[in-house]
Amino acid sequence: MLRAISKSLLVPAVFLGLLLVLPFLLSNEYYVSVLILCCINAIIAAGLNLLMGYAGQISLGHAAFYGLGAYATAVATATFGLPMELGLVIAVGGSALVALIIGIPTLKLTGHYLAMATLGFGLVVFIFFNETISLTGGPSGFVGIPRLSLFGVTVQSDLSYYYLVATALALVIFISRNLIDSRFGRALKALHTSEKAAQIAGVDIARYKLMVFVLSAAFAGLAGFLYAHYLTFIAPSSFGFLYSVELLTMVVLGGMATLWGSVVGAFFLTSLPEFLRVFENIEILLFGAILVVCMMFLPQGIVGGITSLAGRLKSRKEESDG
Repeated sequence: MLRAISKSLLVPAVFLGLLLVLPFLLSNEYYVSVLILCCINAIIAAGLNLLMGYAGQISLGHAAFYGLGAYATAVATATFGLPMELGLVIAVGGSALVALIIGIPTLKLTGHYLAMATLGFGLVVFIFFNETISLTGGPSGFVGIPRLSLFGVTVQSDLSYYYLVATALALVIFISRNLIDSRFGRALKALHTSEKAAQIAGVDIARYKLMVFVLSAAFAGLAGFLYAHYLTFIAPSSFGFLYSVELLTMVVLGGMATLWGSVVGAFFLTSLPEFLRVFENIEILLFGAILVVCMMFLPQGIVGGITSLAGRLKSRKEESDG
């Protein structure tokens, strides 16, 4: 039993250790800002993976919840001068509330109908950000967002902000891990396998779909809050359809229904363009080629592929020992 517990704690311990030391392994301070964006994207991807990978519900509009969180805190703190702590509550709670309102009718749909409904929602929100110039600044963006300050402590340096965002990511992973291992997680897996079978088994399908949808939107709202107060400037172009596709790619590339897969996918996809900049004119071509190769040879995602390879190697070792 102790051995099983130690194995289950190994991956989180290694991950936390990496988060702590990563900034000191980088030669350029610029890469700390890349790490911040990696963590922010990983927060959204973790929530989206709960919705897609575990519950089997696709969303092509999650960038909208990210944007709602960012604009909500921007308007609350910069326009109305509300405390940052209240801005956090409004960002997370506002995104969750909108998800609750639109989730009740849209989650009755399945398959590509649900995908189209979430896509439509994302486009409506994107248009709202662009057209309400007096509130959001329109296409020119929202400027003058205050630097993050919680409970009287202002986060000044990028390194301090990184550790704050990394802590938020660790908290999201902790919550997600506990939910996956609970009755809630088992209900989501049953939904993914067969909605009819889950309903026969007594799972309240509508309730669990709505709960995971709202939770994933809340995570996106949290990420939006962190993003807005890091850059102190936001624009609608950051929350469009292409970003929703990018989030989807992070989840699939990292590994569906694997919590660590969404984190790996987010870090990989966010940091990859930075390493390809040296190739200048063929950067986009290489980026696409790497994604295609990954999906061809790792159909289960990066984490799924590594897990599968480790399992095969272990089986071969046991056979050779036997």
